[in-house]
Amino acid sequence: MDRIDRQILQHLQENAAQPVADIARKVGLSVTPCWRRIQRLEESGTIRQRVALLDAQKLGVGMSVFVAVRTDQHNADWLSQFAAMVSAMPEVVEFYRMSGEVDYMLRVVVADMAAYDAFYRKLISSVELTDVSSSFAMEQIKFTTALPIGADDANGNANGNANGDGNAS
Repeated sequence: MDRIDRQILQHLQENAAQPVADIARKVGLSVTPCWRRIQRLEESGTIRQRVALLDAQKLGVGMSVFVAVRTDQHNADWLSQFAAMVSAMPEVVEFYRMSGEVDYMLRVVVADMAAYDAFYRKLISSVELTDVSSSFAMEQIKFTTALPIGADDANGNANGNANGDGNAS
């Protein structure tokens, strides 16, 4: 991945719906080479998908809750059941297996406390859990889906790596 690919990705992260011609102009390419680069980035999986970012408040799901889950079940069958159940819950927008004191962390979006309580009751009735602790976001200070793509060093390599691919050699 070179400097132009990273510029293309940055522009797509800002607005994936912009015409390829606009992106090409911004990165100094003609349309066809720019389009080919985007296709290659999609085929390689670097671009996973293009989506619309929606306003949670306007859709009535503006309450964000961070749910820490602990369990004493650490086996493949339990994890498979838990992951399938949580993945099927539309309120869960992020789901992580953690290290440290907490086993799993969920980010849940709901309309209000009553909706969270209904979610919580469903969560605890579906699978055996040791502890569920919820923290409610009072204010969203920063939210972005844009990943840090990395600046070029003096040699044009990403993040100072000599091979320019962002990976240490």
